[in-house]
Amino acid sequence: MAQSGVRMTSNAGIGPMTSNAPDTASHAAPGTGATIDPAKLDRLAEVAVRVGLNLQPGQDLLLTAPVAALPLVRLIAKHAYQAGAGLVTPFLSDEEVALARYRHGHDVGFDRAAGWLYEGMAKAFSQNTARLAVVGDNPMLLSGEDPEKVARANKANSLAYKPALEKIAGFDINWNIVAFPGASWARQVFPGDDEAVAVGKLADAIFSASRVGGDDPIAAWADHNRALAVRRDWLNGERFSALRFTGPGTDLTVGLADGHEWQGGASTAKNGVVCNANIPTEEVFTTPHALRVEGHVASTKPLSYQGTLIDDIRVRFEAGRIVEAKAARGEAVLAKVLDTDEGARRLGEVALVPHSSPISKSGILYYNTLFDENASCHIALGQCYAKCFLGGDRLTPDQIAAQGGNASLIHIDWMIGSDRVDIDGIRPDGSTVPVFRNGEWV
Repeated sequence: MAQSGVRMTSNAGIGPMTSNAPDTASHAAPGTGATIDPAKLDRLAEVAVRVGLNLQPGQDLLLTAPVAALPLVRLIAKHAYQAGAGLVTPFLSDEEVALARYRHGHDVGFDRAAGWLYEGMAKAFSQNTARLAVVGDNPMLLSGEDPEKVARANKANSLAYKPALEKIAGFDINWNIVAFPGASWARQVFPGDDEAVAVGKLADAIFSASRVGGDDPIAAWADHNRALAVRRDWLNGERFSALRFTGPGTDLTVGLADGHEWQGGASTAKNGVVCNANIPTEEVFTTPHALRVEGHVASTKPLSYQGTLIDDIRVRFEAGRIVEAKAARGEAVLAKVLDTDEGARRLGEVALVPHSSPISKSGILYYNTLFDENASCHIALGQCYAKCFLGGDRLTPDQIAAQGGNASLIHIDWMIGSDRVDIDGIRPDGSTVPVFRNGEWV
């Protein structure tokens, strides 16, 4: 599951904005001639507020977004206030401001982050403020910048963000991530098209994946959540001790944390609000045991991380820890990720997605985890979710660790599923149950 964080590439350009901007009748992506369907964009904003967040009357909302997504931000503010929001506080980021840091900033500045901002976010979350992140900037924005500076800035940002991240990973409040078809992102996804065409294609793909193409997206999401709940409830009923993934380059046994609980679709946050953290979502997911992962696994889709495309990842686990890691592309960046902290070499999430998912069928590589993870079964390095434990809302960090939950400054999903991957559930007595065959639910 993608996490609602503030991306390092964006925070350098984050600034507050007033939340009373007027609504507009049509929406053109800034800097393009492309017009984004205003009705579908409005439905996306409504889904983000009513399904993604399930924003409660009187509840405040903290919102981050790239400048390009201002048309969606305005609509989200409208729907939030219509739902009874107390105060909507948006923060905007800008790609040019982010790049200015790398091209003109002093070296010492790359070891700093806006800790005061994240302390404020953590305080807001502790006071039941909902969190919404709009993604839409260029995922490869920093590909041409000094990777050492990128790594340093990201580490500083991860450390500063920790107080707020703990509230997100612990599911203290209702939160959501949703996407806007920014022009720079669209050019990355559809490099052979004119900018206006690329934006239109990405917009259509986002609307389709987010289930807002029909007249009643709220009902569509209710149906989808029910379907995910069927898979989730079956897995919770089986109480597997481990999952075994087999396929080309893969023979991986993922032990499951003691007292793990599968989640997927709508979930109840600690504040009692039922929400869909990711729009779109096709996964059911839970917590691996940080000490019980064995074998080797190969990625099936590239991972876009901090402006670097990491492709053909191959790692080997012993006693839960990655002891060998290679990549055909981006290996140096992968090595830096794994050295973030001890928990970065261990798993915090395992998720199941059928190969026939709509995002997989689209054949689009989005260069964005929110979408790419929903095209494939995946695992995540780093921080686990407290929510993925039975009674997780009552467990302390020490208790979560004792049950096998991982802790880290990072949470990075990468894709390991395909139509050639089988998955078996392993029961405590060693017997096995087919879960996936050829990338599909049995």
